[in-house]
Amino acid sequence: QVQLVESGGGLVQPGGSLRLSCAASGTIFTFNSMGWFRQAPGNERELVATITVRGGTTTYGDSVKGRFTISRDNVKRTVDLQMNSLKPEDTAVYYCKGVRWSDGSAYWGQGTQVTVSS
Repeated sequence: QVQLVESGGGLVQPGGSLRLSCAASGTIFTFNSMGWFRQAPGNERELVATITVRGGTTTYGDSVKGRFTISRDNVKRTVDLQMNSLKPEDTAVYYCKGVRWSDGSAYWGQGTQVTVSS
């Protein structure tokens, strides 16, 4: 059974940094792409960043470009999100998503809370 587990969330002051990590239960090559999405109260879930597992091609949501960086480690079986210059509007639950190569099925982690506040 495929499982994705996020870690690294927490409380940080505006302008600070956090690093989120998403660990897969098996090889991340199970997935064609992996990524991070977020959802704030009252808002729809939105794209933060994605990365293709084999090629490493990345995409970013407009609101995080230049501040966030997504990366993958095929040995550690993780996909990380480095978040810099955090703003209060980055406050949300952050979810890891993987899209399986074989059939396009989507898998989600349980989410990790990120709160940016002074």
